[in-house]
Amino acid sequence: MSWLWRYRVRHYIRNSIWIGPLLSMLAAGGGTCFLYAIDEAMGWQSTIDPDTARAVLGTMAASMFSFIVFVSSALLVAVQLASSLLTPRIISVVFRDPITKASLMVFVFTFTFSLTALVRIGTAVPPLTVHLAAYSSLASLGMFLYLIDHVGKKLRPSGALWSVASLGRGVIQSVYPRLLADEPRKAESSVASLAGAPSRTIPSPIDGVVLAFDVPGLVSLAQRADCVIELVPQVGDFMAVGDPLFRVFQGGATLSDDVLCQSVAVGQERTLEQDPAFAFRIIVDIASKGLSPAINDPTTAVLALDQIHHLLRDVGQRWLDDERVRDGQDRLRLVYRTPGWEDFVHLAVTEIRQYGGTSIQIARRMRAMLENLIQTLPEERAELLRQELKLLQRSSERCFTEPEDRVLAEESDSQGVGGHRGCDQSPDADPLE
Repeated sequence: MSWLWRYRVRHYIRNSIWIGPLLSMLAAGGGTCFLYAIDEAMGWQSTIDPDTARAVLGTMAASMFSFIVFVSSALLVAVQLASSLLTPRIISVVFRDPITKASLMVFVFTFTFSLTALVRIGTAVPPLTVHLAAYSSLASLGMFLYLIDHVGKKLRPSGALWSVASLGRGVIQSVYPRLLADEPRKAESSVASLAGAPSRTIPSPIDGVVLAFDVPGLVSLAQRADCVIELVPQVGDFMAVGDPLFRVFQGGATLSDDVLCQSVAVGQERTLEQDPAFAFRIIVDIASKGLSPAINDPTTAVLALDQIHHLLRDVGQRWLDDERVRDGQDRLRLVYRTPGWEDFVHLAVTEIRQYGGTSIQIARRMRAMLENLIQTLPEERAELLRQELKLLQRSSERCFTEPEDRVLAEESDSQGVGGHRGCDQSPDADPLE
């Protein structure tokens, strides 16, 4: 199986909500047979009247089926409401939630086990089978109460932002593993490494968004063909059919176009797997929705800036140059592009500053974020942050005509309005604490 097929299978399983319940149905059927065989082998019989057991299990099975339909419908409605208030891109994050998947597995297991246990009741009642069916109903009730509490917290703006930021931190650490604090290394220009015209250009056979690609596989292909492979689009870019997908330098005549294309996954929408900028995109979208005149919720945008602050600090401490991968002989084999520091800063700040230009909360919280990042990040990251601070200053002067409002807007406040720490907090302090 090729890397692309393995990726598609893994991606489908991770983002599908029905596979777990289907497996729980099989487990319930197998568990019923196993427990009934034990009851038969040991000769155990319950004192419960068979008619009573049939009535109870039949009621439980019918109720659980209605309950599953109700929970699924309510979950879909809640996710749709949350996506309209926050951003549609939050739907995939919710449906990947393990608690939601586990809850549906428990509910389907209870329904299937109760139904299969019902048909096992004859003139006698198998005690293990019937008791497990009853206790699984109690477990489903407890799981339902926990699911309500979990979904209610996860779909709030703070919960959704925290979930996205947590996933974003993992992607950042995966894509940019090297810290600036580590031993400095000489920066190498990818343009210089790929001097000269490419020997081949492979166009994209399909259109869609680049989701991920196989770094070890491409390096291995380049090593066998003794060439340098350049992946033209960046993860998260949209490609049309015929757009350049790969460029091959210094040979590579034996490379197959199909084999190369099997090393890149293309889909309908961006994912967080190898796209650190997408986490910023989701959070900025939530902030922008909160700042829209239809919703007018700047506090949600302040919560978004809390998470952006943390993510920008993590990104600013890492090497962000274009990636070059070498083989064991230190020969360049693969070149691909990742977002740079300017990309992250502009993505994180520009739209929120523009949409929240008339909000004192946004001006104060963004000022506190920029001042803190200037203090805590290496000097090579600070210049762009100072430019953004100047833009914020000019925006405040333009938007707040009253002198008193302008004075308030030009103060830093880590809570937006109501806090007193601002940029006086310790450089090592976490703005999320």
